[in-house]
Amino acid sequence: MIRIMRNAKHNARTAAKEASHERIVSAAARAIRRSGYDGTGVADIMKEAGLTHGAFYAHFPSREAMLAEAAARACAETAAATASVVASVPSEQALASMMRTYLSPEHVAQVELGCPLAALGSETPRQAPEVRRVTTRHIKEMIDFVARQSPDWGQPAAHERALATVATLVGTLVLARAVDEPALSASLCEAALKQLAAR
Repeated sequence: MIRIMRNAKHNARTAAKEASHERIVSAAARAIRRSGYDGTGVADIMKEAGLTHGAFYAHFPSREAMLAEAAARACAETAAATASVVASVPSEQALASMMRTYLSPEHVAQVELGCPLAALGSETPRQAPEVRRVTTRHIKEMIDFVARQSPDWGQPAAHERALATVATLVGTLVLARAVDEPALSASLCEAALKQLAAR
């Protein structure tokens, strides 16, 4: 009986710690896209997660470890959203639909929930190796995902087109978010989609 009660307490404590960890990572994944890596502080994340600053080290060995996990979460959210778009249309429309969604006005406006590559790309070279590894893995997965939408998937040409497509999409999103003229932002996205469709 005592063992059962101890196990129940241990399980409840473990579940509470996991829920707290989840809140921290979720808050950090939004914050890095909103404020950048350098603008994301431990104290602010812990406050947003409803926890004390002192509780941080019960969850992460360092700020860099938190940033790496937050980056991984942001990348996973983007990958899941992209996969959902592709799954909702016939296979021959998958790539075009994915590109239109990526360069949509909604995605341009949703920095906090959008693609972390566009939000954080220029900061990533100055980050810790574990953060850069997460980013590199996501870029490779994104390139592979785009290549798999091609009828000649597995061929060098499909991979090369995917490299150029990902670079164009991310670069266009960066510029579309950077300008302060909505018409120019929309024109950048429209021009990129037109050029990508022509390929």
